[in-house]
Amino acid sequence: MESNTKKLWGGRFSGSTAASVEAFTESISYDSRLSTYDIAGSKAHATMLAANGLLSKDELVSITEGLTAIKTKIDEGTFPFKSELEDIHMNIEKALIDAIGPAGAKLHSARSRNDQIALDFRMYLRDQCDIFVELLDDLRRAFALLAKEYMGKMMPGYTHMQRAQPVLVSHHMMAYFEMFGRDRERIIDCRKRINICPLGAAAMAGSGLPIDREMVAEILGFDGVTANSMDTAGDRDFALEFTSCCTMIQLHLSRLSEELVLWSSQEFSFVQISDKFCTGSSIMPQKKNPDIPELIRGKSGRVVGSLMSLITLMKGLPLTYNRDLQEDKEPVFDAVDTVSASMAIMAEMLGNLTFNTERMEDATKTGFMTATDLADYLVLHDVPFREAHGIVGRAVATCIEKGCELTDLSLAEMREFSDVIDKDIFEVLSVEGSVNSRISTGGTAIQRVEEAVAAAGKLMGIGE
Repeated sequence: MESNTKKLWGGRFSGSTAASVEAFTESISYDSRLSTYDIAGSKAHATMLAANGLLSKDELVSITEGLTAIKTKIDEGTFPFKSELEDIHMNIEKALIDAIGPAGAKLHSARSRNDQIALDFRMYLRDQCDIFVELLDDLRRAFALLAKEYMGKMMPGYTHMQRAQPVLVSHHMMAYFEMFGRDRERIIDCRKRINICPLGAAAMAGSGLPIDREMVAEILGFDGVTANSMDTAGDRDFALEFTSCCTMIQLHLSRLSEELVLWSSQEFSFVQISDKFCTGSSIMPQKKNPDIPELIRGKSGRVVGSLMSLITLMKGLPLTYNRDLQEDKEPVFDAVDTVSASMAIMAEMLGNLTFNTERMEDATKTGFMTATDLADYLVLHDVPFREAHGIVGRAVATCIEKGCELTDLSLAEMREFSDVIDKDIFEVLSVEGSVNSRISTGGTAIQRVEEAVAAAGKLMGIGE
């Protein structure tokens, strides 16, 4: 079966395209989300063409008004997208020609769908970068508020998922504040490389018509124009970099989700996730399942998959444009949708999170969590660290045999391991003493954490 639709590119073809080919090659089913950018780019291109004598003033007015009318129909949901017209560019151009006649057919002068899609894609991702920054700010604000609310409360810190040293709950929250801060920096830096205008590279060799690429870039808010037309036509580094940033964000959300799943279990009972963000079991009436963090954790797989899809897509492509690049948008769109939804709901969930501070503090009192403080105490009394490490190891082994903690040993028992130990050791071995001894920059001492939370509050606009 053949299509009866006349193609805008069909001059050299004697026959019609097979309907199966049209179905296989269309992209309008997903690139229609680029319509706003395609129309904005076309208006800027038309303005430039008119400024350089390639369109008359009347033609420019007709084109601009025609594109505005098309956008209105798209926004209202009444525009008839047609798969036989392949993509967003051809759908809009055909509608424009049908509406205004020959002037619409002049719009594609000095450009190709190759640089046109690169323009639309860059403008779309530029906006997504700005949206992501706002979402990351919401996340970071949620962590800063939790850190402020639970200042002074203690919990176990873990290495190898074993209790390691006591830390402030606020210190743990500020770790994620920093983590998502790096994600924010990456997105902002990525935006710089996205915000370079590709229009004017045309198919791959540039244009022989008198055009002003810099003018288009300025109209559309770009920082400059791409330097090499061949690179421009085949470049998707900007999409790879953006999706890599998406992957980092989702991986960090997944790590946080893993902790929330663990902490909300009866084995930990460190947090209560609001009922609004949990579901029940279809068979076990007592269950309260942390579905939101589980789903965020699970969705990291599809975001990583989007990145791998793009990497695989690009790895063997020769210069310049190849139709393979049509496959670049769906993974990116899916990553955008997944990561933005995950960030938004995580920030909302954190705003309804409750820490079981008594349970967390009780958990700091077992597991020899201040053993390193005993080693530090010995070092301060001129015992070489490796010797101190061995002394504390033997003390811990003794406690395990006796079924007690280090703080349960008497001073006399302590001095059997080293005669430099004195009565001040019990303050050192307290959880509070351990936490507040960590005064190095970035440490968990309350003084340092209060400084970090205050700086975060100022940055995020959180009042006293």
